Amino acid sequence: MMTEMREPTADKATANDTVLEVTGLDVDIRTPRGTVRVVSQVSFTARRGRTLALLGESGCGKSMTAKAIAGLLDPVASVSAGRAELNGVDLNQMTAKQRRAVAGPGLGIVFQDALTALNPVYTIGAQLGESFRIHRGANKKQAKAEAIDLMRRVGIPEPETRVNSYPHQFSGGMRQRILIAMAVALSPQLLIADEPTTALDVTVQAQIMALLHKLRTEDHMAVVLITHDLAVVAEEADEVCVMYAGNVVEQGPVDTVFSNPTHPYTKGLLDSVPSDAQRGEGLSSIPGSPPELNKIPSGCVYQERCPLVSAICREERPVLRETGVAQRAACHFSEKVSSAKVSTELANSFEEENR
Repeated sequence: MMTEMREPTADKATANDTVLEVTGLDVDIRTPRGTVRVVSQVSFTARRGRTLALLGESGCGKSMTAKAIAGLLDPVASVSAGRAELNGVDLNQMTAKQRRAVAGPGLGIVFQDALTALNPVYTIGAQLGESFRIHRGANKKQAKAEAIDLMRRVGIPEPETRVNSYPHQFSGGMRQRILIAMAVALSPQLLIADEPTTALDVTVQAQIMALLHKLRTEDHMAVVLITHDLAVVAEEADEVCVMYAGNVVEQGPVDTVFSNPTHPYTKGLLDSVPSDAQRGEGLSSIPGSPPELNKIPSGCVYQERCPLVSAICREERPVLRETGVAQRAACHFSEKVSSAKVSTELANSFEEENR
């Protein structure tokens, strides 16, 4: 059975809790065959002391959205529209110097591949202490002391001796802890965690997520968690944005969205979890594959895989609209999705009504 969802740790959110406000974000990539839109009209809010999850299959635009917010897009990619406001200031309008000033105290990011994110020729102490030297004017001795404190905070054993070690001398889980330490060194208001448990075993994954939860609570940060793991979202997130083909197709509180999905893609993802599977039984899955981003159909982006597809889906792209308390979905038939128990029932009931 799916991991039971925890109660949100923060009090009811208010406008003053907003740390990041993303509105109508578009990201384009220039290719030899023309410009391709990889993120389209993405909007969401990340609040202090809470975790927002960006959920979806690989290639749906989760990481590209995060890179756009953090200002880490490759040269061939650019933000073509929209705003990403950190405490009311649009990050997309900042100069390179302003971006560097924000990186650390304003925004931290945890990458999914710790080995490539860390510099192999510098000690861990030097890399952890760099933020304190740049932003707080610490000398070499002070920066090393701060690095040791950080390592102790994230659970690195014997930090006084291991501060002089190099990245390759740590295990994958320890390297991920070091990346988290670098990201939270200056107590940022916003932390972006991009698949922070990739390539780690299940036990270490749980430890890393518990560490992120602890640090979020201690520093009262807003966290944007990028993942395709439904169990992680159920356990750690307060709100969720479900993405498909560069678009947000459903968003809302995790407990509401997971208990009563109102978009067929969200329902398909949840039905794919083998909660009551028996040996020898087939597993439920979503048929087909996501569309290529340079061949997004007109109308609904999910139409090629949807059991409810009809003429209106091919002609008119649905917009996000309210489907519940603080819940929105981009579907012409969200009421039908909500009333069905499983995907097969959803398809069968719709076919019967349209014969």
